[in-house]
Amino acid sequence: MSRPIQKYKTCKRWNEPGHAHELTFSCFHRLPLLSRDRSREWFVKAVNRARANYRFDIWAYVIMPEHVHMLICPRDSDYDISPILGSIKWPVSIKAKRYVRRYAPHWLPRLTDKQPNGRSSFRFWQRGGGYDRNARADRTLGAMIDYIHANPVRRGLVERPEQWRWSSAAWYDGERDVPLLMDDTIM
Repeated sequence: MSRPIQKYKTCKRWNEPGHAHELTFSCFHRLPLLSRDRSREWFVKAVNRARANYRFDIWAYVIMPEHVHMLICPRDSDYDISPILGSIKWPVSIKAKRYVRRYAPHWLPRLTDKQPNGRSSFRFWQRGGGYDRNARADRTLGAMIDYIHANPVRRGLVERPEQWRWSSAAWYDGERDVPLLMDDTIM
């Protein structure tokens, strides 16, 4: 029995062999925590470590000031997307917390999540798993890549997608000196 391709924000995830995952996750309260190269580089390093540990291919990405879009495809038929996401997001949060405590403690109140149960915790990423949509059709993948790459243009940050350094658009345009290399295993 086939499961639906579309995923909804309920954080229900389908780990289907051969499916790519279009992932979107946001910074806490949509703050522009990824507006500096420092935090973007933390993210790139975390993705590279996660890619090595969890064996997935990266087909597209864009790091926006307050959120990230990625298109990844696990290489193994038996996988779980949740630990992949955790291995990307957690190291960035740890580095950010250390940085903020040392160099920008005035930001701590803005990055404190006061939960209904009374507990408080530091947050870099918005609570929850973000958006996760499975895809396997070539047409769908192409549209997802175009959507991901167009983000900085829609926001007026650049005129053409390949001008945004923190995106895979330049890689698709032939540039190889990019922060995060793509895997050329796309269907």
